[in-house]
Amino acid sequence: MPFLLRVELPDVPGSLGRLASAIGEAGGDIEAIEIVEKRHDGVAVDDVLLETAPGAMPDSIVSACNALEGVEVVWIGRYAAGGNLFLDLEAVEELTADPAEALDRVVHLLPVVFRADWAVRIHRVTGPGTRTANAPDALPFTEIERARYLELSDDDNLYAGARIDGNEIVVIGRRGGPEFLESELARLGHLVGLATSLARP
Repeated sequence: MPFLLRVELPDVPGSLGRLASAIGEAGGDIEAIEIVEKRHDGVAVDDVLLETAPGAMPDSIVSACNALEGVEVVWIGRYAAGGNLFLDLEAVEELTADPAEALDRVVHLLPVVFRADWAVRIHRVTGPGTRTANAPDALPFTEIERARYLELSDDDNLYAGARIDGNEIVVIGRRGGPEFLESELARLGHLVGLATSLARP
């Protein structure tokens, strides 16, 4: 079963190797690793896509990682998309392949790029438009100038949004976590901004 593990670890040589060894010894098989953020305090945040061996428990993998000095598991959850991590450059290639459809296409790419559960375009007047499966039926338009966290309800969804223009935004959501990092918000803003530029006649 595929899981996504978000982990903080020291940004020094050997840290990733120790982490990989701990995951392997606990019954996890690493499929892919993506560096999500490198902080000024010497901490890196990585997303690890892994498969568990029969009988291996995610809790054991978390415990093995947390036992390493300077390592902390921020979040672990099932990763329904499975298979691979979709990099930003691949999203850019898809957006530039058909510029006229870039704004609708970016909605469908964002959940994969950011390992979110859904995405939706919201217009100031007409409300939700293009959306992925599982997107909420009713979300409000929110005035935003740049990509940022959004507090839209008291459920277990975490929301982030990016501005298309003065009348439209894109919102993505994760159920339960992990929280959106500042680096992810910056990337979200860049991708939506690129899609907006491409879609302009």
